[in-house]
Amino acid sequence: MDAEKLALSIRKHAVMMAHLGKSSHIGSILSIADIVAVLYGKILRKRPQEPDWPDRDRFILSKGHAGAGVYAALAETGYFPADWLQGHCTNGSKLCGHVSHIGIPGVEFSTGSLGHGLSVGTGMAYAARLDSKKHRVFVLMSDGECDEGSNWEAILFAAHHRLSNLIAIVDYNKIQSLAPVEETIRLEPFAEKWRAFGWDVREVDGHDHMALFDCLNDIPADGDLPTCVIAHTIKGKGVSFMENSVLWHYRTPQGEEFEAAMAELGER
Repeated sequence: MDAEKLALSIRKHAVMMAHLGKSSHIGSILSIADIVAVLYGKILRKRPQEPDWPDRDRFILSKGHAGAGVYAALAETGYFPADWLQGHCTNGSKLCGHVSHIGIPGVEFSTGSLGHGLSVGTGMAYAARLDSKKHRVFVLMSDGECDEGSNWEAILFAAHHRLSNLIAIVDYNKIQSLAPVEETIRLEPFAEKWRAFGWDVREVDGHDHMALFDCLNDIPADGDLPTCVIAHTIKGKGVSFMENSVLWHYRTPQGEEFEAAMAELGER
Protein backbone atom coordinates (compact mmCIF):
# COMPACT_ATOMS: atom_id res chain seq x y z
CA MET A 1 0.00 0.00 0.00
CA ASP A 2 1.20 3.53 -0.80
CA ALA A 3 2.01 4.96 2.64
CA GLU A 4 2.13 8.56 1.39
CA LYS A 5 -1.45 8.32 0.11
CA LEU A 6 -2.53 6.57 3.29
CA ALA A 7 -1.03 9.34 5.43
CA LEU A 8 -2.90 11.99 3.47
CA SER A 9 -6.15 10.02 3.79
CA ILE A 10 -5.59 9.70 7.55
CA ARG A 11 -5.15 13.47 7.82
CA LYS A 12 -8.26 14.22 5.76
CA HIS A 13 -10.38 11.75 7.70
CA ALA A 14 -9.07 13.00 11.04
CA VAL A 15 -9.86 16.67 10.39
CA MET A 16 -13.33 15.72 9.16
CA MET A 17 -13.92 13.43 12.16
CA ALA A 18 -12.86 16.11 14.65
CA HIS A 19 -15.11 18.59 12.85
CA LEU A 20 -18.19 16.35 12.77
CA GLY A 21 -17.81 15.02 16.30
CA LYS A 22 -16.68 18.37 17.72
CA SER A 23 -13.73 16.55 19.24
CA SER A 24 -10.17 17.67 19.85
CA HIS A 25 -6.58 16.36 19.76
CA ILE A 26 -6.22 17.02 16.03
CA GLY A 27 -2.64 18.26 16.51
CA SER A 28 -1.71 14.96 18.15
CA ILE A 29 -3.38 12.97 15.38
CA LEU A 30 -1.65 14.85 12.60
CA SER A 31 1.77 14.35 14.19
CA ILE A 32 1.45 10.55 14.08
CA ALA A 33 -0.22 10.24 10.65
CA ASP A 34 3.00 9.35 8.84
CA ILE A 35 4.11 6.86 11.49
CA VAL A 36 0.72 5.14 11.45
CA ALA A 37 0.67 5.10 7.64
CA VAL A 38 4.07 3.44 7.38
CA LEU A 39 3.13 0.89 10.03
CA TYR A 40 -0.20 -0.07 8.45
CA GLY A 41 0.97 0.39 4.87
CA LYS A 42 4.37 -1.29 5.01
CA ILE A 43 5.43 -2.82 8.33
CA LEU A 44 2.75 -4.62 10.33
CA ARG A 45 2.03 -8.26 9.57
CA LYS A 46 -1.76 -8.24 9.42
CA ARG A 47 -4.86 -9.69 7.78
CA PRO A 48 -7.70 -7.15 7.79
CA GLN A 49 -10.24 -9.83 6.83
CA GLU A 50 -8.94 -12.01 9.67
CA PRO A 51 -8.23 -9.44 12.43
CA ASP A 52 -7.63 -12.10 15.10
CA TRP A 53 -5.08 -14.00 13.01
CA PRO A 54 -2.79 -15.51 15.70
CA ASP A 55 0.46 -14.58 13.92
CA ARG A 56 -0.43 -10.92 13.41
CA ASP A 57 1.80 -8.20 14.81
CA ARG A 58 0.17 -6.36 17.70
CA PHE A 59 -0.14 -2.57 17.66
CA ILE A 60 -1.11 -0.46 20.67
CA LEU A 61 -1.75 3.27 20.46
CA SER A 62 -0.75 4.29 23.96
CA LYS A 63 -1.63 7.94 23.25
CA GLY A 64 -5.28 6.95 22.95
CA HIS A 65 -6.52 10.51 22.48
CA ALA A 66 -5.13 10.32 18.91
CA GLY A 67 -7.36 7.34 18.18
CA ALA A 68 -9.06 8.96 15.18
CA GLY A 69 -5.82 8.51 13.25
CA VAL A 70 -5.76 4.78 13.91
CA TYR A 71 -9.47 4.41 13.15
CA ALA A 72 -8.83 6.12 9.81
CA ALA A 73 -5.94 3.77 9.04
CA LEU A 74 -8.04 0.73 9.92
CA ALA A 75 -10.88 1.88 7.67
CA GLU A 76 -8.52 2.63 4.79
CA THR A 77 -6.85 -0.78 5.07
CA GLY A 78 -10.09 -2.76 5.12
CA TYR A 79 -10.82 -3.58 8.75
CA PHE A 80 -14.23 -1.90 8.74
CA PRO A 81 -16.31 0.38 6.46
CA ALA A 82 -15.12 3.96 6.05
CA ASP A 83 -18.60 5.29 6.79
CA TRP A 84 -18.10 4.32 10.45
CA LEU A 85 -15.70 7.25 10.67
CA GLN A 86 -18.50 9.79 10.21
CA GLY A 87 -19.92 9.05 13.66
CA HIS A 88 -16.64 9.29 15.56
CA CYS A 89 -17.03 10.68 19.08
CA THR A 90 -20.81 11.02 18.87
CA ASN A 91 -23.52 9.40 20.98
CA GLY A 92 -24.22 5.84 19.90
CA SER A 93 -21.19 5.61 17.63
CA LYS A 94 -19.02 2.50 17.41
CA LEU A 95 -15.94 4.75 17.56
CA CYS A 96 -15.17 6.37 20.91
CA GLY A 97 -13.14 9.55 21.14
CA HIS A 98 -10.26 7.60 22.67
CA VAL A 99 -9.40 4.41 20.85
CA SER A 100 -11.38 1.38 22.01
CA HIS A 101 -11.15 -2.31 21.15
CA ILE A 102 -14.78 -3.07 21.99
CA GLY A 103 -16.49 -4.10 18.77
CA ILE A 104 -13.72 -2.61 16.63
CA PRO A 105 -11.77 -5.09 14.50
CA GLY A 106 -8.05 -4.34 14.44
CA VAL A 107 -7.82 -2.57 17.80
CA GLU A 108 -5.91 -4.65 20.35
CA PHE A 109 -6.41 -2.57 23.49
CA SER A 110 -8.46 0.41 24.70
CA THR A 111 -6.30 3.33 25.76
CA GLY A 112 -6.81 6.83 27.10
CA SER A 113 -5.19 6.95 30.51
CA LEU A 114 -1.63 7.75 29.55
CA GLY A 115 1.21 5.53 30.68
CA HIS A 116 -0.59 2.19 30.30
CA GLY A 117 0.09 1.22 26.69
CA LEU A 118 3.74 0.31 27.08
CA SER A 119 3.07 -1.76 30.20
CA VAL A 120 0.39 -3.77 28.39
CA GLY A 121 2.55 -4.09 25.28
CA THR A 122 5.43 -5.33 27.41
CA GLY A 123 3.15 -7.97 28.90
CA MET A 124 2.07 -9.03 25.42
CA ALA A 125 5.67 -9.28 24.26
CA TYR A 126 6.66 -11.29 27.33
CA ALA A 127 3.71 -13.66 26.85
CA ALA A 128 4.69 -14.14 23.20
CA ARG A 129 8.23 -14.98 24.27
CA LEU A 130 6.98 -17.53 26.83
CA ASP A 131 4.74 -19.12 24.19
CA SER A 132 7.51 -19.16 21.53
CA LYS A 133 5.43 -16.94 19.25
CA LYS A 134 7.12 -14.90 16.53
CA HIS A 135 4.86 -11.87 16.29
CA ARG A 136 6.07 -8.41 17.30
CA VAL A 137 4.43 -5.82 19.54
CA PHE A 138 4.54 -2.16 18.50
CA VAL A 139 3.55 0.56 20.99
CA LEU A 140 3.14 4.17 19.80
CA MET A 141 3.57 6.57 22.72
CA SER A 142 3.44 10.30 23.26
CA ASP A 143 6.40 12.25 24.59
CA GLY A 144 4.27 13.76 27.35
CA GLU A 145 3.28 10.37 28.73
CA CYS A 146 6.95 9.63 29.33
CA ASP A 147 6.43 11.69 32.50
CA GLU A 148 4.57 8.65 33.86
CA GLY A 149 6.48 6.35 36.18
CA SER A 150 4.63 3.25 34.98
CA ASN A 151 6.41 3.59 31.64
CA TRP A 152 9.83 3.44 33.24
CA GLU A 153 8.85 0.31 35.17
CA ALA A 154 7.89 -1.30 31.86
CA ILE A 155 11.12 -0.08 30.26
CA LEU A 156 13.14 -1.74 33.03
CA PHE A 157 11.12 -4.98 32.79
CA ALA A 158 11.44 -5.21 28.99
CA ALA A 159 15.19 -4.71 29.08
CA HIS A 160 15.64 -7.20 31.92
CA HIS A 161 13.79 -9.86 29.92
CA ARG A 162 15.50 -8.84 26.68
CA LEU A 163 12.21 -8.50 24.81
CA SER A 164 13.52 -7.99 21.30
CA ASN A 165 9.97 -8.50 19.99
CA LEU A 166 8.92 -5.18 21.57
CA ILE A 167 9.21 -1.88 19.69
CA ALA A 168 8.28 1.39 21.40
CA ILE A 169 7.83 4.37 19.09
CA VAL A 170 7.75 7.79 20.75
CA ASP A 171 5.94 10.58 18.92
CA TYR A 172 8.37 13.30 19.98
CA ASN A 173 6.49 16.40 18.86
CA LYS A 174 7.73 18.27 21.95
CA ILE A 175 4.34 19.73 22.91
CA GLN A 176 2.05 18.22 25.51
CA SER A 177 -1.42 19.23 26.61
CA LEU A 178 -0.92 22.83 27.77
CA ALA A 179 2.76 23.63 27.20
CA PRO A 180 6.00 22.49 25.53
CA VAL A 181 7.50 19.31 26.96
CA GLU A 182 10.64 21.23 27.89
CA GLU A 183 8.61 23.50 30.17
CA THR A 184 6.46 20.74 31.70
CA ILE A 185 8.94 18.00 32.61
CA ARG A 186 12.16 18.02 30.60
CA LEU A 187 12.91 14.68 28.94
CA GLU A 188 16.38 15.36 27.60
CA PRO A 189 18.78 13.67 27.34
CA PHE A 190 15.96 11.44 26.13
CA ALA A 191 17.74 8.87 23.95
CA GLU A 192 20.47 8.41 26.54
CA LYS A 193 17.89 7.63 29.21
CA TRP A 194 16.41 4.79 27.15
CA ARG A 195 19.91 3.47 26.41
CA ALA A 196 20.82 3.61 30.09
CA PHE A 197 17.74 1.47 30.80
CA GLY A 198 19.04 -1.17 28.39
CA TRP A 199 17.25 -0.49 25.10
CA ASP A 200 18.46 -0.24 21.53
CA VAL A 201 17.58 3.34 20.54
CA ARG A 202 17.12 4.83 17.09
CA GLU A 203 16.15 8.39 16.15
CA VAL A 204 14.31 9.25 12.95
CA ASP A 205 12.38 12.02 11.21
CA GLY A 206 8.82 10.96 11.97
CA HIS A 207 7.53 12.48 8.72
CA ASP A 208 10.10 10.95 6.36
CA HIS A 209 8.44 7.78 5.05
CA MET A 210 11.60 6.24 3.62
CA ALA A 211 13.51 6.88 6.84
CA LEU A 212 10.66 5.45 8.91
CA PHE A 213 10.45 2.36 6.73
CA ASP A 214 14.21 1.78 6.79
CA CYS A 215 14.28 2.20 10.56
CA LEU A 216 11.29 -0.01 11.39
CA ASN A 217 11.97 -2.65 8.74
CA ASP A 218 15.54 -3.08 9.95
CA ILE A 219 14.65 -3.94 13.54
CA PRO A 220 15.69 -7.55 14.17
CA ALA A 221 12.82 -9.83 15.14
CA ASP A 222 15.16 -12.12 17.10
CA GLY A 223 17.77 -9.68 18.41
CA ASP A 224 18.89 -9.13 21.95
CA LEU A 225 17.22 -5.91 23.13
CA PRO A 226 13.87 -4.13 23.00
CA THR A 227 13.91 -1.19 20.60
CA CYS A 228 12.89 2.43 21.13
CA VAL A 229 12.34 4.55 18.03
CA ILE A 230 12.32 8.25 18.87
CA ALA A 231 10.38 9.83 16.01
CA HIS A 232 10.93 13.59 15.81
CA THR A 233 7.64 15.07 14.63
CA ILE A 234 5.73 18.32 14.31
CA LYS A 235 2.47 18.65 16.18
CA GLY A 236 -0.28 19.46 13.68
CA LYS A 237 1.86 18.40 10.71
CA GLY A 238 0.13 18.94 7.37
CA VAL A 239 -2.03 21.95 8.26
CA SER A 240 0.17 25.04 8.43
CA PHE A 241 -1.72 27.01 11.09
CA MET A 242 -1.92 23.96 13.37
CA GLU A 243 1.78 23.15 13.24
CA ASN A 244 3.82 23.57 16.43
CA SER A 245 0.80 25.04 18.20
CA VAL A 246 -0.31 24.18 21.74
CA LEU A 247 -3.76 25.53 20.81
CA TRP A 248 -4.58 22.55 18.60
CA HIS A 249 -4.22 19.97 21.32
CA TYR A 250 -7.78 20.76 22.45
CA ARG A 251 -9.25 23.04 19.77
CA THR A 252 -11.93 21.74 17.38
CA PRO A 253 -11.69 22.67 13.67
CA GLN A 254 -14.90 24.53 12.81
CA GLY A 255 -16.02 27.26 10.41
CA GLU A 256 -13.28 28.99 8.43
CA GLU A 257 -10.57 27.03 10.24
CA PHE A 258 -12.11 23.75 9.13
CA GLU A 259 -12.47 24.97 5.56
CA ALA A 260 -8.87 26.20 5.51
CA ALA A 261 -7.54 22.93 6.92
CA MET A 262 -9.41 20.83 4.37
CA ALA A 263 -8.26 23.14 1.57
CA GLU A 264 -4.63 22.61 2.57
CA LEU A 265 -5.23 18.87 2.50
CA GLY A 266 -6.72 19.11 -0.98
CA GLU A 267 -10.40 18.64 -0.12
CA ARG A 268 -11.82 22.11 -0.80
